[in-house]
Amino acid sequence: MRTLIVHPHPLLALHVFVAHLPDAPAPVESPAWLQALMAPDAVTPLQRSDAVQKAGRDLLRHDGFKPTGRSKPASEYLVRAAEEGTLRSIHPLVDAGNVVSLHSGLAISVVDATRLEGGLHVRLADPDARYVFNPAGQELDAAGLLCLHDAQGPCANAVKDAQRTKLGPDSRSGLWLIWGSRTIPEAGPGAEAYARELLGRLGARIEAVQLEAP
Repeated sequence: MRTLIVHPHPLLALHVFVAHLPDAPAPVESPAWLQALMAPDAVTPLQRSDAVQKAGRDLLRHDGFKPTGRSKPASEYLVRAAEEGTLRSIHPLVDAGNVVSLHSGLAISVVDATRLEGGLHVRLADPDARYVFNPAGQELDAAGLLCLHDAQGPCANAVKDAQRTKLGPDSRSGLWLIWGSRTIPEAGPGAEAYARELLGRLGARIEAVQLEAP
């Protein structure tokens, strides 16, 4: 079982696990049923709300980060992309995460578990923390943002995940982080339950992650 050190935070209610897709000789693609769930009006057991959106923004604002413009929560980007018809299939694990995030309103990170190095921590990023988040080399200023850290530094959060840990066409194992808030305690477990249901339909094996205090 993997271990993740979670530093104390008054609002964070984190849900974490690893999903392993079955081994295959070729890159995997999302089935039609999963891609159909990426539509904004798809029927799911989840329901995003203004309360969930506010809780997500408050989680980011708590330590000084400003969730506006290009730094808004990833879940809000997904809603806009889905409504504009620009949300595209990427990878089964990423698509499943996008479906759950889109319909729950919670930000979700799915990173390649094999690209993480050393011990893992979730804590506030250092004041000078920055990292590349896309192939074009654009950087996110992560100061004041709760992030997953590995030996190389911050690599995932509720806004944008690092390019170095994103899943590629051949990825089979994804570390999931559902960035829930204690102010909406029912939202995180509901999102995780639906995520596990979707991953089960994909034939994925779920590996538990032990959360520990520093």
